[in-house]
Amino acid sequence: MINLKINEQGLKHNIARARENNIIIPTIAQMKNPELIPDAIKEQLKGVGLWDVNPLNLYRITWKKEQKESGGLFHGPNYIVLPSELTGVKAKIICMIGKWFPTGCHKVGASFGCLAPRLVTGQFDSDYHKAVWPSTGNYCRGGAFNSKLLDCYSVAILPQGMSRERFDWLKTIASEIIATPGSESNVKEIFDKTHELSQQPECMIFNQFEQMGNYMWHYNVTGNAIADAFEEMKSDGMRLAGVIFTSGSAGTMAAGDRIKDLYPTAKVGVGEALQCPTLLDNGFGAHRIEGIGDKHVPWIHNVKNTDLVVDIDDEDSQKLLRLFNEPVGRDYLKEQGVDPALVDLLGYFGISGIANMLCAIKMAKYYELTENDVIGTVMTDSADMYQSRIKELQDEDGEYTHEKAALDYHVHILGEKTDNMIELRYTDRKRVHNLKYYTWVEQQGKTSEELNDLWYDTENTWDSVKKDADRVDELINAFNEETGLLKKL
Repeated sequence: MINLKINEQGLKHNIARARENNIIIPTIAQMKNPELIPDAIKEQLKGVGLWDVNPLNLYRITWKKEQKESGGLFHGPNYIVLPSELTGVKAKIICMIGKWFPTGCHKVGASFGCLAPRLVTGQFDSDYHKAVWPSTGNYCRGGAFNSKLLDCYSVAILPQGMSRERFDWLKTIASEIIATPGSESNVKEIFDKTHELSQQPECMIFNQFEQMGNYMWHYNVTGNAIADAFEEMKSDGMRLAGVIFTSGSAGTMAAGDRIKDLYPTAKVGVGEALQCPTLLDNGFGAHRIEGIGDKHVPWIHNVKNTDLVVDIDDEDSQKLLRLFNEPVGRDYLKEQGVDPALVDLLGYFGISGIANMLCAIKMAKYYELTENDVIGTVMTDSADMYQSRIKELQDEDGEYTHEKAALDYHVHILGEKTDNMIELRYTDRKRVHNLKYYTWVEQQGKTSEELNDLWYDTENTWDSVKKDADRVDELINAFNEETGLLKKL
């Protein structure tokens, strides 16, 4: 499913450019297990900041990055465990922390999984091509950052209504920025601009919603990181009952496939905004949960392996953004018995991370999970990306008070119910899968045969992509060998 055919001319150009700019490319295996990173590279990383435009930061694309802004190396997986004092459910919720990736978001990994195979095969010629990164926010940031580190021209596409922090940072990194009409819900407008650019031969489109490199990276890196976190925190009798992620590009959903391969009884859930209930009941609409797309089913979502759809009201995410970040809100949570050390970490939640937490709470309630059950999810980014949103909410709603904090905690966390959910039967999964037709066959040039293959031919689609990481790593190692840079360390 991932095209790994070699283009000799492009590969020659890429090797020369890497040699000139001292670029050594990490493998997927090293991102999964940083212990495999050469000691010489680790030593050099001690002098590099997490956000520095330095090719060495490619090696920090891992869930196991040490929690330091500068000079950090590696340790076990970054996660926090949410107790019942915060969530109101008996089950433990593992939340993987995205803040400690370069760019402060795990999308830098997904974009690497898309670009690296094209680069080490020469299909993307860095002397000729432009890397186009269509996104509702974080993916184009990750793509632009990786492009900068790999000395590739980048075009970042995102809606003009996204947070100011994203645009301010992109201006320093991306070669070109295109702001499309609308906000989080206007994915079609992004697709339309992408289609326009695709007519230019120098533009290579890395559409996260269809790139199987996105799926490959999350299956191998995120999926195994969640499993490692569970194995580290579990006690006798605990089981990993399931994982759940808001859809977005559905790349993170691939981690659910990995979890099912490792823990066959685990359930996989997908979340979306109630204001745009595409998966729940073929609906559409606008919403405010930044970081997730909508109104379509991503090509790379393995719907046949998904058990549950959970819809979250976007008002919940906005209210909790203030509860988790305002001093009054944090003080209230401490009054309710939430560990102060955990409260101090709530800034790790961005808006989509809050939505993921709420999805996990609803999942725990739906399946009546106990204290022996664990659910895994991710905090894609942190509140660092949403300070302007917090200011907007302050301007709209006024001063945050003890009474507002109490209301938000009891209504928007403890008050979560099992409404607006559906456990997917076979026919339900087929219904959701078939929605791909309208975006990908009618609009984006896929064929109905390719669509059917995703449903019926698992061996040559999903199973094949899972294994592509080994072949990609072989090509990365060969690329690094040709540059000769590893030998000089």
